[in-house]
Amino acid sequence: MQGRDVLAVMPTGSGKSLCYQIPAHISRQRTVIVTPLVALIDDQVSALGRSGVNAEKIHSMLPREENVDAWKRFKEGSTKILYLSPERLMRKDMLEALDSLQIGMFVVDEAHCVSKWGPSFRPDYDNLSQLSARFPRATIAAFTATADEATRREVVSKLLRTNAITILEGFDRPNLFLAVEPKSHGKKQVLEFLQDKRGSPGIIYCLARKTTEELSNFLVDEGIKVAPYHAGMENSQRNEIHNRFMTEDGLVMVATIAFGMGIDKADVRFVIHFDLPSNMESYYQEIGRAGRDGAPAHTLLLWGLDNFRQRLRFIDDGGEDESHKIREKKRLDILLAYCEASSCRRKVLLSYFGEDIDACGNCDNCLNPPNVIDGTELCQKFLSAVARTKQSFGTEYIIDVLLGIQTERIIENGHENIKTFGIGNDHSKTFWRGFLRQAIAAGHVVINIQKYGILEITTSGWSILQGDLTCQYKEIRKERVSLRTSASKNDSQEMDSQWSEADKKLFLQLKDLRLTLAREEDVPAYVIFHDKVLIEIIRNKPRTLTEFLELNGVGQMKLERYGELFLEVLSEKGDA
Repeated sequence: MQGRDVLAVMPTGSGKSLCYQIPAHISRQRTVIVTPLVALIDDQVSALGRSGVNAEKIHSMLPREENVDAWKRFKEGSTKILYLSPERLMRKDMLEALDSLQIGMFVVDEAHCVSKWGPSFRPDYDNLSQLSARFPRATIAAFTATADEATRREVVSKLLRTNAITILEGFDRPNLFLAVEPKSHGKKQVLEFLQDKRGSPGIIYCLARKTTEELSNFLVDEGIKVAPYHAGMENSQRNEIHNRFMTEDGLVMVATIAFGMGIDKADVRFVIHFDLPSNMESYYQEIGRAGRDGAPAHTLLLWGLDNFRQRLRFIDDGGEDESHKIREKKRLDILLAYCEASSCRRKVLLSYFGEDIDACGNCDNCLNPPNVIDGTELCQKFLSAVARTKQSFGTEYIIDVLLGIQTERIIENGHENIKTFGIGNDHSKTFWRGFLRQAIAAGHVVINIQKYGILEITTSGWSILQGDLTCQYKEIRKERVSLRTSASKNDSQEMDSQWSEADKKLFLQLKDLRLTLAREEDVPAYVIFHDKVLIEIIRNKPRTLTEFLELNGVGQMKLERYGELFLEVLSEKGDA
């Protein structure tokens, strides 16, 4: 509002949209808001309209007449807020049309997309770097929830001017329970996780389209209400599924990362990563789609070495220059270290973004601290097997050597005769896989994808092998620890213990009315009212429109639209 360029990094759900919508609303000048997804544009314009704020949108999914009318209203000044995608904004004809208008502010949402360091780089965002020179009098504001130091530097250098300020609001989402598990029986692990979350909306991320379809079909057979979503579907099919997720209660999305950026649904109760994300920024961004209403939500990351190899292969096949590949592999290593961390997960996660906190008490490691054991001798056995097979084989081969399994390949190579053959047969294959994951995460050994996934010993690994360095490892439990906690329950479920049976019934009636209105207006249910507003209604039981207006979350526009309908439900309850 002071007219200075700004980069604001704020956690998902903390109110980023308000920070640019309020200045845009009260300004006498026009504002252009750039955001990456049509669905997000539609949701924000719809929500603004229901709050009495006029905003326009222009995008390819609308009829040409609607786009023309929207532009006329923006050009004439009857509406001062216009939402565009970066592709639409940076078209020559659009820029020339905007040249003739007095644009007061450009807002770039999801600004991390500008940076090649960020998790969701989009080349069309790169063109936004032209704005500061072309519109020298306009303020440029960039907003994101996901930006480490390198990403922030690049966003500022590309988009903003020298007088720009950077505001870091923090990255902590204390309502999210963080958990990581080795993937052993992936589908069964997901099913167990969902047992106490049936009826709650959530997202399950998969790496491949095939996995998405297979997991979706499995969960349908188990009675879970799910829908698959991936880039291989037709646009119309994806739009239909997206609308279902936004309006239906309790739908679980099984999706690739094609689904997610800008999802404006506040009551997502969990996010599961069925496969390993690409880096810490992507992981943070994706889990940030849970619990945006501030109520407890649960996250779970499943990972295995197969996923790790896939991610390495994606980097090597990415066609980028070598420096980019090295950078991305380092980022993947950091994510791997997070997965195998023995200390507070939130502390590890936030330290990556430059924040230091005490142990959170709301993650798997805080809830069930792992036992840390001296693993120097075990590591020496494992590394010796790698060294004596001349660092020429992959994980399963090395584990077979440690277990003393005389496979055809081992006999063919004569490795049944080496000193370390069978030296680790006092442990199981499952144990050695877990130990190997930790050794890779600790940086004692690396997987060389360019040489078909062979294991190679690092400097620290050779130091351990030579007795110059010790190492520790987390105890590898034979039985998985249940991580069901109160964090998995939504706000309404936590209230249940305090409510009478009549109030529980009333809450369901209010949700039914909200869902009916949402479907009629084709908007997410929370756009009508958040769960928190419904809880306020039950706590206060307003009898008049004046009392209804006093509730947190109820404004004049929503009072006029919905007040009498909700009071009618309360009146029926009182009559009963």
